[in-house]
Amino acid sequence: MKKAFVFPGQGSQFIGMGKELIQERPSFNDYLHQAKDILGFDLAKIMLEGPEEKLLQTSVTQPAIFLHAVADALTREEFNPDAVAGHSLGEFSALVAAKVLSFEDGLQLVKARANAMQKACDVQKSGMAAIIGLQNEQLEEICSSIDELVVPANYNTVGQVVISGTEKGIDIAVDKFKEAGARMAIKLKVNGAFHSPLMKSAEEELAAQIEAITFNTPVCPIYQNVVAAPVVDVEEIKMNLIKQLTAPVLWTQSIIRMKADGFESFEEVGPGKVLSGLIRKIR
Repeated sequence: MKKAFVFPGQGSQFIGMGKELIQERPSFNDYLHQAKDILGFDLAKIMLEGPEEKLLQTSVTQPAIFLHAVADALTREEFNPDAVAGHSLGEFSALVAAKVLSFEDGLQLVKARANAMQKACDVQKSGMAAIIGLQNEQLEEICSSIDELVVPANYNTVGQVVISGTEKGIDIAVDKFKEAGARMAIKLKVNGAFHSPLMKSAEEELAAQIEAITFNTPVCPIYQNVVAAPVVDVEEIKMNLIKQLTAPVLWTQSIIRMKADGFESFEEVGPGKVLSGLIRKIR
């Protein structure tokens, strides 16, 4: 039976994350110490004790989820994936798990990505909203009909899509989706339009960082967000990783493809079980 390991993105963080792993696997602490040196602050303390407002800062959230997921994968007695995939930020964790990136380089990239995204968020008021209960085509049509910038950002599971756009655009979109019969259309507590053209400046900044780091051939295929297909070519992996900041996360499409390719077992690695719930709904 073909087994894939999947890695979560932003939103799976919680205070106390990693506590059990610290107690059960002493080598988990080695990664916490390395992270402190690379980041310049005590990430472990925030992960375990908060405060929540600190943990919710993009520059803290992203390294925390990455660290938890990667250290969880690398400290297992057995970790032999037939393929890996990560949702948004989780793609960086997946690349370390597939030995494309070292832990140190992966964390440096996540740090650079988080900082670049935060800077892009500060330039223009923007946001995201979760839409449940509409067909993708209908949702895409409504997004296109709005004069402001509004685009699908995350195809999370069947009938559940997150959109990104300008603050005004998101407000208009939420009303339009409710009128169209969406079961739910709710603004998310984020101050940025991730996976949209509003992240262009962050994409350019991250591209320079990616080019400066060594990427190795993966030990197994990685199903990447922007293509929803297995990739093993290093240059293609880099290109897709750069594009990911301004392109939608095709998670539903990735899982459909993985199931078509014969994957029956999906194990989530990292904090929470968000992806497991999404995958169960995808046939």
